[in-house]
Order: sequence, then structure tokens, then C-alpha cells
Amino acid sequence: MEPLQKVYDAFMGNLIPKNVFDLINNRFSLVLEGISRIEKASGIRFPIAYVEPSLVVSSGTNSFDYGILFARTIPIFSNNSGQIIIQISAPLVAFGLKGTIHAILAHEFLHYLELVSRISKMNIISDEVSGNLFENIYSDYSRLLEPQSVFDDNTLLQHITKRFPSGFRDYKLESKAVELWIEKNLPTSKITLDSNNVKLTAKTLSNLKINSTLLKKLEQIQIKNSRVRKKKIY
Repeated sequence: MEPLQKVYDAFMGNLIPKNVFDLINNRFSLVLEGISRIEKASGIRFPIAYVEPSLVVSSGTNSFDYGILFARTIPIFSNNSGQIIIQISAPLVAFGLKGTIHAILAHEFLHYLELVSRISKMNIISDEVSGNLFENIYSDYSRLLEPQSVFDDNTLLQHITKRFPSGFRDYKLESKAVELWIEKNLPTSKITLDSNNVKLTAKTLSNLKINSTLLKKLEQIQIKNSRVRKKKIY
């Protein structure tokens, strides 16, 4: 997949102006740098990633309860085969600081590993979904691997800790996304929290194949993850 193809298509379709298109292109090197950094720090290849030329906004049951999703980890399945991809929002590339971009990519990488682990154990047939943003954030963190068990990069870990203390917060980035993207009437996708999930049958899961090297690496990480969590508790 060409990671900037959809951005190019949006530009050719007059959905985004040239200055925004150029900004995304010029700053995409920060994404590539982040992916390379994550692969080096984890010893695992980053999944397929692409830039979505829109801003994804999620909302809960309360009309005032909403959040901006600057990136998403999405499983795609068809004909009993599938892959997990990382969707990166164009506003993140255009307006995010280097540390923020790398932290978000690393966080989505943790989601990727969590999904691979659950699929390998056939533990994703039904996923608990809450209509409340706070509850979803708590659920998110309760099942992700500890970053320290995955990444051997102190600076990257600092970026993650700073920007994900209890759910992602970057007020400057969010302000820019609203002012320079939403208020400029650039492409925005709205989803509800209960639609941001996937359900698979046991038959589909049984036909999926996961790289054995990745599974062995995950086993090592999970052992280290248990040790890290025990230290946090005691």
C-alpha cells in the first residue's frame, strides 16, 4: 500500500488544498522516522500504515462526550484472510510535533501487538464496548502491554508516558486540528464509540495465519510484561 495514495487522491479531488497537501508530504518523513524507531526499539516490523486524508472524531452517548482519533489500529478481513493496518490521520502528520507523532505511532503499535495476541488465542470473537469515552480509555489501558516491556528506547518511552498518562492529551495539537482542519471544512469523519470495534467468527479466526517469529517474540514480551506489572504493583 502506498501510504500517501489517499492523500494524493483527496488533493486531486479538491478535498484538501495544495498547501495542506504539501505540508503532509513534507512532514511524512517524521512518520517514517517514527516507524523505523519503533522497529529498532522493539525488534518487530511495523504493520502496514497509511495516511487517512480526514480527521476522525468519535462521540459517545452524551453529545458533549467526544474525542479526536489521530490514529487507529484496524483489522481488515476478507475471504478468510486478513491483516492489521495502522490508519494515521492527516492532521496528525500536518500539525503534530515529532514526539507526539512517535508516541501515537508507538501506542498504535501496542494495539497491533494486543490484537495479534488476542487473535492468536482466538480471544476476539466478542469485544466489550462501552458508550463512554472514559470507560473506553480505561479498558484500552487495562489490556495493552506495558511500553517498557516492548520498547528499548528511553526517549520514546518518555514521549509515550508524557502524552498518554491516562488517555492521549495534546491540547495544542487538538486546538490546531479544530482551528486548521475542522473549521476550514476539511474532510472529517464522525463515528460512534460502539462502531469502533470488530467481531469475528471462530471459523474466520481459525483460518488466519500469524507469523511464527512474531508469536515467539510476543511470548518473550509477555513474560517481560508480567514482570513489569508486578514491579508496578509492589
